[in-house]
Amino acid sequence: MKLIAKTSVARLWMIFLLTGMILVSVSGRSSAAEPKIGESYGGGVVFYLDGTGQHGLIAAKKDVTGHSEGKEEGVLNWYDAKVAANAFVDGYSDWFLPNKEQLNQLYVNRNAVGNMIDTYYWSSSESDANNAWVHNFSSGQQLAGSKANGSCVRAVRAF
Repeated sequence: MKLIAKTSVARLWMIFLLTGMILVSVSGRSSAAEPKIGESYGGGVVFYLDGTGQHGLIAAKKDVTGHSEGKEEGVLNWYDAKVAANAFVDGYSDWFLPNKEQLNQLYVNRNAVGNMIDTYYWSSSESDANNAWVHNFSSGQQLAGSKANGSCVRAVRAF
């Protein structure tokens, strides 16, 4: 009777030990794979994570280059901004111009992303036929501006 009890206890301890080792191994692996805000990931820098921590948004590490006619380097009108963001290729081909809410999230985490200028950035969101939303990265204000005006562009992509 004592031998059976000792064998059962030993087996039970072995099951607990193996289960614990598996849980530690699995949890260690999944947390290492999850990106964090401010980390380089997927060709850019993570600036937004959804509730699962497995999906979010990445900002390009630098502003889109080029310019619209009559504008200085790095300054584009809204129409050219959309084209330039979609054409941006930095290891990936699925970059886009962020909408108003995504651009606000980028503003909130601008220090984690880095290389953001205290100026206006275009969003893809239109306020009407002639105006689109821009975000002032100096003050945090969002406002509607003429699509012909010039602003900077930071391409983003989802993961």
